Amino acid sequence: MAARRNKRKRRNRGRFGFLYKVLSAAVIVAAIVAGCAVFFRVENIEVSGQSAYTAEQIIGAAEVERGDNLFAVNKFKVMRQIISRLPYVDELSVSRRLPNTLVIQVTECVPAAAIQGGGAWWIIDTKGKILERTDETRAAEFPPLTGLTPDSPVVGARLAVAEGEENKLESLEKLFAALAARGMTDQAESFDLTAINFIKMGYGGRFTVKIPMNTDFDQAAKILEAAIGALEETDRGVIDLTLDEPHFIPYASMLG
Repeated sequence: MAARRNKRKRRNRGRFGFLYKVLSAAVIVAAIVAGCAVFFRVENIEVSGQSAYTAEQIIGAAEVERGDNLFAVNKFKVMRQIISRLPYVDELSVSRRLPNTLVIQVTECVPAAAIQGGGAWWIIDTKGKILERTDETRAAEFPPLTGLTPDSPVVGARLAVAEGEENKLESLEKLFAALAARGMTDQAESFDLTAINFIKMGYGGRFTVKIPMNTDFDQAAKILEAAIGALEETDRGVIDLTLDEPHFIPYASMLG
């Protein structure tokens, strides 16, 4: 009998010991949560990487206020809200820095061209995203884009074009990406996609470049860079990349 009672006592102690551990863990977790709620409040919001918007505009779009619980801030919701409300924002990261700082790092879109349609001008970036609706004066600050017809353009959305022009738009975006990859975007001055089989691009204040509509644009950008490097600094003319080899035609020779 005594042995049975001792066995029962040990079993009860084991049960109570387990419950004690569970309750202790729950108390610790509750204390941590309560501590986070009380002590880890958003006091500072740091924004970096932006130029199109002020820090206040970024913070306003994020809808995060000083005094909010730092750990309760939904980083993914913040990112979605900023990108959907501020079209010049391309990518961003949101992180916490203890004890009281929320850090927002912004990567902005790179404006690439201005296109006219629907009674207005539209600025697009290197990915074909519409950044803003504007007027002719503002549009003149960017390379003009012709040969495409915008279809119901909306700021913040990707440029849509008239039926039959989708291939041209896809080629243009590949050209944008190739130029950006080689640091050549700033030298591009105009884009003309009127022709069916090639893109005509003004470049560097000295050249008109003809590029096949369907080609390896990374390779085309590399060839263009090499071709310009082989010319004299005073040379001005057409660089034709639609042939088997790049061909340079001076403007002076075309006058006659």
